Amino acid sequence: MKRIVAKLHDFNELVMFQHSIFSLPFIFIAMIVAAGGWFGFSLLLLGILAAISARNFAMGVNRYADRDIDALNPRTQERPNADGRLDSTTILLFSVVNALVFIIVAYLINDLAFMLAIPVLAVLGSYSYFKRFSELAHVVLGISLGLAPLAGVVAVSESVPQWSVLLSLGVLFWVAGFDLLYSLQDIEFDKLHGLHSVPSVYGPKATLFISTLFHLNTVLFWWMFVWAAELGFFAWMAVAASALMLGYEHYLVRKDFTKIDRAFFTVNGYLGIVFLVLIILDQWVR
Repeated sequence: MKRIVAKLHDFNELVMFQHSIFSLPFIFIAMIVAAGGWFGFSLLLLGILAAISARNFAMGVNRYADRDIDALNPRTQERPNADGRLDSTTILLFSVVNALVFIIVAYLINDLAFMLAIPVLAVLGSYSYFKRFSELAHVVLGISLGLAPLAGVVAVSESVPQWSVLLSLGVLFWVAGFDLLYSLQDIEFDKLHGLHSVPSVYGPKATLFISTLFHLNTVLFWWMFVWAAELGFFAWMAVAASALMLGYEHYLVRKDFTKIDRAFFTVNGYLGIVFLVLIILDQWVR
């Protein structure tokens, strides 16, 4: 029993399950807006399964592809893929199983979700390889999480309305922007090992500037989302709260690079939750 618990702990550490908090709120935001409120327990369960299996697949592929790099980086040497607790075959099998779960769940949701399942997996699996030849990897990660709201609206309405595209573009720039900040930790390592990232190619000052531009786009697209979806007061409050939290994130990082973890995990984690709660309130009072 102890071995099973230990292995489950290793898998949890591999994919950092708790970081699902970044994509789940925006899936549910899209589903709530598409349904005009509650979308039902069946779609809630399927949505959670789809989100978790998709993220597990993406993280599994990432850890499989990066096992050699992670073993060299002092920041990542103790990850299960780097220290040998999980071998490459196990990680690959874990990724394949989660891909199959995602495809099955998509089939159970509707025809459009099923048709899009494999293209979505292809995008999710591509991020890990982009940084080996292009600093656009940050944007690819943003696209990967930006697919979450689109998946949510497809699950409910089997369509892709304009407002959902605007919401997704906001998520794209949000994620790409905070990934730029997070990658400031690995500037020297990336340079030494020939990995492509905006900080290693253009430096910290340019990275902070580009991240700021991305997060300004985030606020703009979320403002356009609320307008296009004809939402109310609490939705506008969600956009305002997001702007304040992103501003605080940049303040933390600019003040002290050692605060990157706090900015990345804490601020961004709360941002999604606050946005979701305010959207729920907005639908409740309408």
